[in-house]
Amino acid sequence: MNLSLYPATTIIGVVFILMVIFFKMGHWFFQWRKVRTEEVEQSGIGAVEGSLLGLLALMLAFTFSMSGSHYDRRIVVINEEANAIGTAVLRADLYPDSVRKEFKKDFRQYLETRIQFFESGVDLKKVYASLDESAKLQDRLWERAAYYGRKPEFLVQTNMMVPALNEMIDIVSTRNTAILNKVPDIIFYILFALCITASFSLGYAIGHKVDWPIKLGFGIMIAMTLYLAMDLDRERRGIINVGFVAKQMNDLRSMFKADE
Repeated sequence: MNLSLYPATTIIGVVFILMVIFFKMGHWFFQWRKVRTEEVEQSGIGAVEGSLLGLLALMLAFTFSMSGSHYDRRIVVINEEANAIGTAVLRADLYPDSVRKEFKKDFRQYLETRIQFFESGVDLKKVYASLDESAKLQDRLWERAAYYGRKPEFLVQTNMMVPALNEMIDIVSTRNTAILNKVPDIIFYILFALCITASFSLGYAIGHKVDWPIKLGFGIMIAMTLYLAMDLDRERRGIINVGFVAKQMNDLRSMFKADE
């Protein structure tokens, strides 16, 4: 099952409910074993339960660190793309007015496709449509720069425009890679299994008395941490996103107001 197809709140809600159920099952198992074997009542958390909690904490820290690094990388890439587009647009001013207007018109359309790419959210149809349109405009801009690059009188402008266009085009692949680079689902599945197993073990360890505040507090804190790790890893879903950075792309529209 591809976890990215489902909201993080739904997934973590199911995990939380399972943790509560297995905590209770651990308590029931302790009571059943106590009646059947008449063993001495157990108290406290033993070595096995402590090891499970330690492993759970390690996996949570590892996953949270990975999600956080992916989130930071997406912020950097979006900032780099906005800077690359802005630089290329500014260098169009080096050309004569007739050529500059052609460049600016295509740059403006290109910017709108990149903004649409971010605003499409989880609508894959719109995402792929914006990518196709961006590719067409990239080809058009490159062909125009190459055409004027073959003219000696535009040598200086070409030497400035070509590197800017090259960086602007390359950063799209970098951004797409940053979006696709996510925490593997198998890591989250292992985390879910550890959460459920740890809940069962804790229920058994304190089986002599079901302490609901401890049970709910443990489940809520683990669920919240899992949610943050999962939400950080999703650019197009959830509460934590890179919208405040993507605003830089919208701000680039002001560069075309003088040409309206």
